[in-house]
Formats: sequence, structure tokens, C-alpha cells
Amino acid sequence: MADHSPAPQTDAAAAYVLHVHPNREVWTWAAAVSIAAELRRELSLRPRARLLLSGGGTPGPVYRAVSQAPLEWARVDVGLVDERWLLPDDPDSNAWLVRRELLRDRAAVAHLEPMTQAGRNIEGAVATANAHARQQATCAVLGMGEDGHTASLFPGAEQLERIFASPRDYVAVDAHGCPGAREWPRRISLTPHGMARIPHRLLLLQGERKRMIFEQAVASGDPQRWPVLVALESVHGTPLDVHWCE
Repeated sequence: MADHSPAPQTDAAAAYVLHVHPNREVWTWAAAVSIAAELRRELSLRPRARLLLSGGGTPGPVYRAVSQAPLEWARVDVGLVDERWLLPDDPDSNAWLVRRELLRDRAAVAHLEPMTQAGRNIEGAVATANAHARQQATCAVLGMGEDGHTASLFPGAEQLERIFASPRDYVAVDAHGCPGAREWPRRISLTPHGMARIPHRLLLLQGERKRMIFEQAVASGDPQRWPVLVALESVHGTPLDVHWCE
């Protein structure tokens, strides 16, 4: 997979690096190359590597491209950044999307960690997600909604301040009343604490409107209004890689 993207642009605070790509094909492969490189590096150092993925319509082509990478996929654990309170075989679940788009081709032997399971309540699902998080993820793929949310951290969500202060990697989210949550207000989400522990974080954006929203969020500096800003935080001092194309 060749990366033909132009030189990245870095903001003054070095909190993120903006990779501008000329079209969606280059965007897809550049992001896939970055993810595969991090997994390859991790597998050269440790017995297993852990990758966290988001749902939504944007990342599917990237997941399909990554699935072709010549990695030791049997040593890769695939978890979720967040999940709707749905069973893993529900077509609207993030687990279903990941299984369809990533667990194919060479990546078919990777191990998927769904968050939900029949007969398990949401507290038990959160506990399982936090147990999986004891294995440090090397890479997380994030998205952003037009309301500025990332993962399932929605502006105006109930107890958002408590979630932001949580020392756990995952928490249950009540997003009733948040338009971005649509018909799935009950969620499980990676917290800012959990996100900051991941050294390599990618934010995938497409379209001029999404870029403008992200830049507006950065200019505001207000994570309560624009939760995507929590993705800029890192205990490793590593910047967020933002991949964008028109």
C-alpha cells in the first residue's frame, strides 16, 4: 500500500497533524498504511497487538484496505471505540460493521471483541470492555459527527462532565436528547482517559463541512461543546493524526 499523501500540516501546539489528501482513494490507502504500520510495529515488539475501531459510514473503505495488509492477523485483537446498546449481529451495531468490513481477506483470522452479548446487562458489558482494555491498544480509529462528537461522547449528554473525569477506559453513556445519537441513546464509549492512553490515534474526516467543524472546535477549545477535542489529549505526547479529503 503506497502513501502518496502530501506533507502533513501541524498546528502550533502540535496537538494534531492534518494530512490533506487529494481524493478519497489516496485518503483510504494513506490511513490504511498508517494503521497497518502501527500494528506491524507493535507485533514486532509484543506477542499481540490491539486495534480499536469506530462505526459509521466513513471508515468502511479504510477497514477493507487494512484487511489486505500482510500482517500476522491471528495475533491481532480488534476492539471497539464505542458501541450502541445492540447485539453484535444487529446490522446497526458497530461490531457488525467491523466484522463485515475488516474481518475479511487476510484479516479474517483476527480476534474480534464485541462489547455486548445476549443476556448481559449494560453494567456487565462495561465491565467486560474495561477488562479487555487492560491490554493496551496501540491504535484507535475515530470519527466525528457534525455535532462535534467522537466515540459516543455527545455534546449535551447526561453526566458528560462525569464521563470526562472518569478514571476508567469505558463507561455507559445516556445520550437521550442528543440528536447525534439518533435512535440509539444507550451506548458504551471509550472515555477521554481511555483515549489518551492510546499512542496512535487517527481521526478520519471527509468533506469541507467536517473540516470546518473540526477547525471550529479547535479554535473554541471547549470539549464540552465539541467532545472531539478530547482526542487531542495523550499521555504519550503523541499528536492526533487527522486524515482529511474533500
